[in-house]
Amino acid sequence: MTYRPKSQIGVGGLVLGPRERKYLGQVIRSSRLSYGPMTRRFERRFAAAHGCRFGVFSNSGTSALHIALAALKERHGWKDEDEVLVPAVTFVATANIVFHNRMKPVFVDVDPETYNIDPAQLERRITRRTRALIPVHLMGLPCDMDPILKVCRRNKLKVIEDSCETAFARYRGRPVGSFGDIGCFSTYVAHYIVTGVGGFSLTNDADLAVRLRSLMNHGRDSIYLNIDDDQGVTRGRLQEIVERRFRFVSMGHSFRATELEAAIGLGQLDSMRSIVRARQANARYLSEGLKDLEDRLQLPTVPPDRDHMFMMYPLVLRDEAKTGLVNFLEEGKVETRDIMPLINQPVYVKRYGDLERRYPVAAWVNKSGFYVGCHQYLSRRELDYVIGRIHAYFRR
Repeated sequence: MTYRPKSQIGVGGLVLGPRERKYLGQVIRSSRLSYGPMTRRFERRFAAAHGCRFGVFSNSGTSALHIALAALKERHGWKDEDEVLVPAVTFVATANIVFHNRMKPVFVDVDPETYNIDPAQLERRITRRTRALIPVHLMGLPCDMDPILKVCRRNKLKVIEDSCETAFARYRGRPVGSFGDIGCFSTYVAHYIVTGVGGFSLTNDADLAVRLRSLMNHGRDSIYLNIDDDQGVTRGRLQEIVERRFRFVSMGHSFRATELEAAIGLGQLDSMRSIVRARQANARYLSEGLKDLEDRLQLPTVPPDRDHMFMMYPLVLRDEAKTGLVNFLEEGKVETRDIMPLINQPVYVKRYGDLERRYPVAAWVNKSGFYVGCHQYLSRRELDYVIGRIHAYFRR
């Protein structure tokens, strides 16, 4: 009997297991929701997994990116309309946070095999007002960081790694998030570690860590960034805290998460290795099942010097638009998503006009690229169905 899915085969999911429930129970019994021991523990473990000293847990990957750029702008005295290099293929938040910090995104085309920012295209986009670069580790695959960092050092650019789609991966033996000044991650639904909402800013710079935490908390004076900071201190210190704890030194935001999200994240971290193994195994299975279609479909590339963690499974039609295949899959209950179109989004077309002529690889990915799920909750039967559905389309 031919298998037919009763519900949509999605690009992501979440099952709260016994560890998540255990940690959630601890939070509920503590009656502590604001920043506390569960979040501190989550921050330490997540930062350590990425080779960083400091982790700041906020309410989204977008917020993590926003405060990362704000902290660097504040520290280095950058001006409004100074420029930040951003890949022409990425989730819209990467460029949006540049605008929200009153700076200007400058787009760089991407590599046609990895869909990550193309290091060979960087120099031509740099001007006297360029201050930073945001390389995006897209869909589970790290960027080619060595040539990127070489260009940034030569031009004195700061680096914010947008690693919202790529946790735990290594490039030439070193974890993502540890290459730049700040690395940013997301724990939103369908990511590796899912907390519902949430994001991380990681750094090895103690001053930046303080600035990040302050900006996340309304720009508050760093003497009092959580409700434990006035506990167990000397009389003189307490008087100083009381005097300064309602003082705000930056134009910050309310980007805080709660102990509940941290509890779920800790439970997910306990299962991190099995999550990654399952995603990679599912991706290999999809590639094996689709390899006979490589003349029509570009399958994911995995360069030998880095890991691919496969947050999703990207596909790009070589010589045709994706519309027919995507609709055929959706009609068959296989969920798809576009591969992060940015420069053709209506809000950017309105601001810049037709950019795709200047970014041919991004234009091709926008026209022909999409992804399907390869997450840990998919069964072999569901993967076989996805493979069969794609073959059925081309048989037509």
